Amino acid sequence: AVKVRESGGGSVQPGGALILSCEASGDTISNYCLGWFRQVSGKEREGFASIDSKGTTDYDASVNGRFTISKGDADNILYLQMNSLKPEDTAMYYCAAAATGPTMECPPNEHDFDYWGQGTQVTVSS
Repeated sequence: AVKVRESGGGSVQPGGALILSCEASGDTISNYCLGWFRQVSGKEREGFASIDSKGTTDYDASVNGRFTISKGDADNILYLQMNSLKPEDTAMYYCAAAATGPTMECPPNEHDFDYWGQGTQVTVSS
């Protein structure tokens, strides 16, 4: 029953930085695994960062060391800090939530994320 909505996208030059926010409503994000996904036009959507109910994070190698996922349970907001942006980071960015099981771990499959935002465009170019 949780609803999520992304904001903060825009245009930036290579090497620049951007912060995306994902506001949640209807339920507390502490009950969910939260993830950031992106989709390049004509390509499949891919997940690149997640944070589980316990605060454990996971990153794809393509963004590790440059992007940071975090959350504020009290404010019910998920964040993505993006540094050292590259042209290949250009994509539509989505946040999503998945209900967790007894172990409170994030699911391995993108299809297990049931709640999605509308997306926010990030464009990195000279």
